[in-house]
Amino acid sequence: MKATLLVGDYLFVSKYSYGYSQYSLPLSPPLFSGRLMVLSQPERGDIVVFRLPKDDSTDYIKRVIGLPGDRIQMVDGILHVNGQPVKRERIDDFIDIDEGRRSTRVRRWRETLPNGVSYTTLDLPYNLQSDNTEVFHVPPEHYFMMGDNRHNSTDSRFAQVGYVPFQNIVGRSQIIFFSVAEGERAWEIWRWPWSVRWSRLLTIVR
Repeated sequence: MKATLLVGDYLFVSKYSYGYSQYSLPLSPPLFSGRLMVLSQPERGDIVVFRLPKDDSTDYIKRVIGLPGDRIQMVDGILHVNGQPVKRERIDDFIDIDEGRRSTRVRRWRETLPNGVSYTTLDLPYNLQSDNTEVFHVPPEHYFMMGDNRHNSTDSRFAQVGYVPFQNIVGRSQIIFFSVAEGERAWEIWRWPWSVRWSRLLTIVR
C-alpha cells in the first residue's frame, strides 16, 4: 500500500463501519454467518482490512476498487472500471527509503475513481503481467481489492487473493495513530526521537 501506508504504521480500524462478521471478533469464532448491524457498504476507494479468502488466518489491507457487479481490468497499466479508464495524472516522484537508508525514486500518480475518490499510486517504468489483465467480473456480495503500490501488491488481480467476500472484511482503516521507520521497533522508546515518523501520527487514512 505504499505510499499511502508504510511499513511501521499502526492503524485504528473501524469494525462497526460495515457491521460485524465472525472475523470482527477475537479468534474469529464461527458463531454466525454473514454480517450483523450493517450500517453501510464498502465504497470504491475505502481502505479495508480483510481475511484472505484462501487462508482466513491471514489479514490483508488493500483499497476497494470494484463493487459487486463491476467489471475491472488493467490495460497498459491503466485501471479501467466498467469499461472506462480512470483519470490518472503524473505527480512528483515518491522517495522510497529502505532499511539501509538507501533512497530510490519511484513514479507516482494521482488516480481518481468514478465516485470522485482520489489517491496516489506507485508503479515501475515498465509493464508487468499485472499491467494487462483479463476483465474481472465482480460477483454479488464480493469486492475487488488492489494495492496502491501497483507493481508490488498481491491483490485481487492474482489467484492468491481473488474476489473478497463481504463477510471476510474486518473493518475500514481510519487513522494512523503511531508510526516508526522501517526496521525500527516500536517498543524501543529510547529511540523514538529518531525512529518515530512524527508527521504521520494521527493522520487520516485516505
